[in-house]
Amino acid sequence: QVQLVESGGGLVQAGGSLRLSCAASLSIFSINVLGWYRQAPGKQRELVADITSGGKIFYAGAVKGRFTISRDNAKNTVSLQMNSLKPEDTGVYYCNAGFGAPQSMGDYWGQGTQVTVSS
Repeated sequence: QVQLVESGGGLVQAGGSLRLSCAASLSIFSINVLGWYRQAPGKQRELVADITSGGKIFYAGAVKGRFTISRDNAKNTVSLQMNSLKPEDTGVYYCNAGFGAPQSMGDYWGQGTQVTVSS
């Protein structure tokens, strides 16, 4: 039902910034939760940040103060601004959309985009 198209991944040096964007195929005010997850090799996929249709935001402790999640309802996009990047932030980042509770995975995923941070 929901298609998600991501962009913005890349290779950056530690301390640099990247902005990830995810475009949804329907009006995002109809989606309960939009989130960003990441997965490093050999590790579980983890929630980075999410935002509800009502504007409530959650950040994982590892990224709090460095990353910012936002929505653009007019463009049906959710973005993740990543500043002060660290090598530990390296991984595949996935956009996620769902109709359940915050901090829970929805049924719809983007294709993933690689973020690599060099020291």
